[in-house]
Amino acid sequence: MPAVIVVGSQWGDEGKGKITDYLALQADVVVRYQGGPNAGHTVVVDGQEFQLHLLPSGILYPDKLSVIGNGVVVDPEVLVDEIHSLESRGIDTRGLRISARAHLIMPYHKLLDVLQEESMGARKIGTTLKGVGPAYMDKAARVGIRVGDLLEPDVFRDKLEVNLKDKNRIFQHFYGREPMSLEPILESYLAAAQVLRPYITETSVLINDAISRGQKVLFEGAQGTFLDLDHGTYPYVTSSHPVAGGACIGAGVGPTRIDKVIGVVKAYTSRVGDGPFPTELKDDTGALIREKGHEYGVTTGRPRRIGWLDLVMVKYAAVLSGFTGLAVTRMDVLSGFDTLKVAYAYRYRGQEITSFPSSLSVLSQCEPVYREFPGWPEIDPACRRLEDLHPNVRRYLEFVEEVTGLKVALVSLGRNRKDTLTLENVF
Repeated sequence: MPAVIVVGSQWGDEGKGKITDYLALQADVVVRYQGGPNAGHTVVVDGQEFQLHLLPSGILYPDKLSVIGNGVVVDPEVLVDEIHSLESRGIDTRGLRISARAHLIMPYHKLLDVLQEESMGARKIGTTLKGVGPAYMDKAARVGIRVGDLLEPDVFRDKLEVNLKDKNRIFQHFYGREPMSLEPILESYLAAAQVLRPYITETSVLINDAISRGQKVLFEGAQGTFLDLDHGTYPYVTSSHPVAGGACIGAGVGPTRIDKVIGVVKAYTSRVGDGPFPTELKDDTGALIREKGHEYGVTTGRPRRIGWLDLVMVKYAAVLSGFTGLAVTRMDVLSGFDTLKVAYAYRYRGQEITSFPSSLSVLSQCEPVYREFPGWPEIDPACRRLEDLHPNVRRYLEFVEEVTGLKVALVSLGRNRKDTLTLENVF
């Protein structure tokens, strides 16, 4: 009964979407367990690019069940648009299932997101302004509205009236804004409900039944380990739990049902938004990697900050989620450089440390300790054996294994689904 979790080991944008899509070929069920439309997963199939925000990366396989778990916050209008967009391109979305327990992102959440960021000035978090944080705030405050409420219009209306009254007081008296009207929201969301109704169900039952029947279930996180609410570079984090433990809560499965956890590692490091970044490259090399790797946010279009691979981060991520193997992505992007660097430790106040600090002030004073590697020429994405890779590529991967103590199971050699080298079986 293989159940596998795919977790980003950095600040997100590691290529989880591609790895999930690739592994989904062997899976029966693919489950998205946290985050919202602030996620952006790019999948390339036969030269066609698909950008997914709420839909699980397994949605491109018509014979799979693709599940949005209870830990996800759902903007129904965004989801309906995403479904229609895929259907217009010939993608069958009938395999989609949405948890009735997932919480809704409401229009007032999106406005609050904008106003809160503006009010913080230089201390802003750098959110995607999709309303994700405020939606999780309402969930924790026990005043959220859930997907299942859309199926009961009277219940939905009552909850909306209560919440809108409270939110309008904030808009008017704290921010000096005009109040939001109930009827347009009600009309829009109930219209979306008609599209989503066939997909809404008790997904935790569905997922556990699939595992019990011996089906292969793949769990997909959004964002990455260092955006985790508890374990990331707080406060520059998301509002949910991308780590493997988040899959159990966000999908409704027990930890004893999980067999493997694959950590996705980009061959370099990137970050969107503010906060310390020890290996950041603020030179032409960083700019070149950004352009070669198309490192711009799928959701926001913002340029990502770029740095060398940081194995201090990856080791910490491996401990937090209990990685059983690694998937290394974007090796092709590093082709053509004379030398490459990988950080395996930090230097803080003259001492070498290998643990990731919880304090951002300490992290901002850490200098990376690097191992240099010779570069390699362009990679042939059709390579299907480790021996076919350039010796310098193999040396790079061996160092990742040496420092982390984990085997590399998958290597991404290009953007297309098929440009993937399997070294260890995941399922």
